[in-house]
Amino acid sequence: MASVGRDTLRAQRTLSVAGQQYEYFAIAEASPAEKEAIAQLPVSLKSLLENLLRHEDGVTVTVDDVHALVDWPTHRSSQREIAFFPVRVVMPDSSGVPLLADLSAMRDALQRAGGDPQKVNPFIPVHLIVDHSVSADFAGSSDAFDRNIQVEYARNSERYTFLRQAAKAYRNLRVVPPGNGIIHQVNLEFLSRPVWSEMVGGKLFAFPDSLVGLDSHTPMINSLGVFGWGVGGIEAGSAMLGEPISMIIPEVIGCRLVGRIPAGVTSTDLVLTVTERLRQRGVVGSIVEFCGSGVAALSLPDRATLANMAPEYGATMGYFPIDEETIKYLAGTGREAKDVALTEAYAKAQGMWGAHDSRRLYTDVIEIDLSAVEPCMSGPRRPQDRHALAAVPKSFSDAFPSLVPGRRQQAELHDPTRPLQEGDVVIASITSCTNTSNPALLIGAALLARNARARGLKPKPWVKTSLSPGSRVVSDYLEAAGLRKEFDALGFQV
Repeated sequence: MASVGRDTLRAQRTLSVAGQQYEYFAIAEASPAEKEAIAQLPVSLKSLLENLLRHEDGVTVTVDDVHALVDWPTHRSSQREIAFFPVRVVMPDSSGVPLLADLSAMRDALQRAGGDPQKVNPFIPVHLIVDHSVSADFAGSSDAFDRNIQVEYARNSERYTFLRQAAKAYRNLRVVPPGNGIIHQVNLEFLSRPVWSEMVGGKLFAFPDSLVGLDSHTPMINSLGVFGWGVGGIEAGSAMLGEPISMIIPEVIGCRLVGRIPAGVTSTDLVLTVTERLRQRGVVGSIVEFCGSGVAALSLPDRATLANMAPEYGATMGYFPIDEETIKYLAGTGREAKDVALTEAYAKAQGMWGAHDSRRLYTDVIEIDLSAVEPCMSGPRRPQDRHALAAVPKSFSDAFPSLVPGRRQQAELHDPTRPLQEGDVVIASITSCTNTSNPALLIGAALLARNARARGLKPKPWVKTSLSPGSRVVSDYLEAAGLRKEFDALGFQV
């Protein structure tokens, strides 16, 4: 954020946190006569309103844009097109490297024209996390991780030479090398601060984190109260160079959660249930904002699992407001104390604190009772095709009638020397940001592995087994709990 707008509406105020003074744009002052309407906005739209106030310049962002968003509760929808300025851009190597190549081409062109190529830089912070190119060439051995990283560097040496040069050449660019985890979990655990601060014109400003990402599961960061979603390369490239993203003020569907998840039910069961319900309602192009008393009963990793699935239930975002659980997570993941304190104070000052506020209005509300969620699975192809666990055998038989249990001789099934046949499992992989971001799921899988070992069970020799944690933190807590050895013994080495 190199500059702020002209503040036509005189919304700039000062916030004191732990002896530090921050300037900020108070959304309640966007229209003092309509403070009640502003209080009725969903928290996600309050973040968007702050973005408009901070960038209001009379040209790209106008006072009329601000008033259009303030008026949203009247109809709970809008056709107004506005300009959104993300704080930063997050991208994996698969789509980020081409953007950096474009940036380098711009420098070359400027140099050939007699200009200063050093003037071409990302205008806002850009985080590039290498996670999409690493393959599990080696698995089922203690040195699999090191060998895969070595192969990756050798296989893509030109790419890494380019990335090293880019990291040194460009301001506002940070490259996270391979082997550190999945982009969305690295973003969640390390990179994001729900409220940022920056010096502008000699004053320290505080403002909400926001981003666009070059991956469909970017909304995982919504679990921290961060406004962000996945976009294409053109939009991300424009944002990287300081241009706004044009968007229609969105509809916001409230997903009201009540009750608590029963014992024995996982966040995956919850995700599949929510995905089914939201797909039935239809939320494409909308923000889903989770609200209600049940939100407080969800851990931050459970929220991350829900937010991460936004592309599967079709929403632009799956947003959770900042609350006590957010603050607890930030402190537990090593964020600076001043940033944690600022996040809490800012959210409360802006009326963006907590998910349970009866004043907030939504385009529509879907209520889900957490206590009614049951163990389930989804498939065989689509995440919205949910089946209660008891119904899985029949659904499997319906999907694959030629593989119905009992059609083969049991002795044949247990013969490790027989040739592979249709229906054999050949890959068993614990991966994906949906699953590996949640400690409860990973620990549950490790306990299952321990119980399998105790009963003498092991994978068939033709099954390729692998464990790809979302971040190095996963390996650390499995090791600390004495559970990593349970995975290793069954061939699920990292």
